[in-house]
Amino acid sequence: MRSVKYLMAAAGAASLFSSAALAADMPSIMPPPQQYYAPPVEDFGGWYLRGDIGMTNSATKLHVNAYDTLPPGTALQQLGQGFNGGMSYDLGVGYKFNNWFRADITGEYRSRVNFTGTDFLMFPNGGGPLSDVYTGGYRAWVGLVNAYVDLGTWWCLTPFIGAGVGAAQIQTTGFQDSGALIRGGVVQGASYFANGASATNFAWAAHAGVAYKVNNNFTIELAYRYLDMGTGVHGAGASFDGSNAGPSSFQFRDITSQDLRLGVRWTCCDVPPPPPPSLVRKG
Repeated sequence: MRSVKYLMAAAGAASLFSSAALAADMPSIMPPPQQYYAPPVEDFGGWYLRGDIGMTNSATKLHVNAYDTLPPGTALQQLGQGFNGGMSYDLGVGYKFNNWFRADITGEYRSRVNFTGTDFLMFPNGGGPLSDVYTGGYRAWVGLVNAYVDLGTWWCLTPFIGAGVGAAQIQTTGFQDSGALIRGGVVQGASYFANGASATNFAWAAHAGVAYKVNNNFTIELAYRYLDMGTGVHGAGASFDGSNAGPSSFQFRDITSQDLRLGVRWTCCDVPPPPPPSLVRKG
């Protein structure tokens, strides 16, 4: 009888261990505990100060009113017209809205550049030839509101494009026209001088470049800019003998410049990213 009891107890224990093993092998019907993942870190912006120094390469079309009424058949050849290189300096303040869009306001001084050019004219019916040698120049102040799109960052380098609109005040220097006309085998010379004048025009710009982020607060930029500043005018003038006095007809039509610029940005007031959402656990 005792052996039967031992046998029944052993069978019960074996059944208990078998049930426990089977329960351990079965998948749990309870949902797995939720895991919290921190949100991706975003590059939030803020206010920044900027400064740039650049090399300028200005171009223009010299307009002479007298050329509008040249006799038919007049041959005109224009040689070597253009400005020498100059420098530009600007300061500005801007705001970075997020990791791809920013905007700023800049004020810029452009150093004086000198203009030179020569015209040769051959009139019909044997008239001429006539030559004119021009000298002049201009300096400018430019204010722009600019917007930029950053195109992504690779190895701390961020290419960008941008555009700006604003105003340019162009201050021309004195303009000199020295001419020589061959008439009857005799060279006749004359000269004309016009005072400088100031004009304020609409200006626009297109930007492209790359930025290098040194640290969270300091960025270096290397950029190309195309700038259109409108027309530069001249004041009253007169010929060397006092004739032809009055407002000058010489204009620097549609002054443009292709600039290479090196700039820095200093982020002065960072905007902290929003806090991560709180982890809510249900009991």
